[in-house]
Amino acid sequence: MLRTITVVILLLLAIQFLIGMLVNLFVTIPNSHPGTKAAEYFSGVVQGDVWALTHGQLPLVLHVITGILLFLGASIVIGLAIASRRRAWIVTAVLGWLGIVTAGFNGASFLNYGENFSSLLMAIGFLLAVIPYAIGFYVTR
Repeated sequence: MLRTITVVILLLLAIQFLIGMLVNLFVTIPNSHPGTKAAEYFSGVVQGDVWALTHGQLPLVLHVITGILLFLGASIVIGLAIASRRRAWIVTAVLGWLGIVTAGFNGASFLNYGENFSSLLMAIGFLLAVIPYAIGFYVTR
């Protein structure tokens, strides 16, 4: 079960990467939308994501939905890894989850604050997710 979900997460990460390139190339995010320059970061993330889901162009909507699915899938893998009591899976799951959370929060930061540095951190988070899931999948065969 863990291997199957990990493959799904790796495929979703690849899809997320490709959709992110579409967003980067073809979606213009307005300078002002709910969540823009929010004084309180977490409420701004929620506002920005809700705006993106309800008013964003299709690639942005798909990017946010895929990100949410990745977070949920990564959280499920952590639970299953802990239940399995296998150290390799626990390490894989936690590091992959951290990468996904890093990418997600920096994606929301980019949406709300428009800083290119957030885009760089989103890409780094993507790599921090792909690498442990791929290594974990290989090590646990």
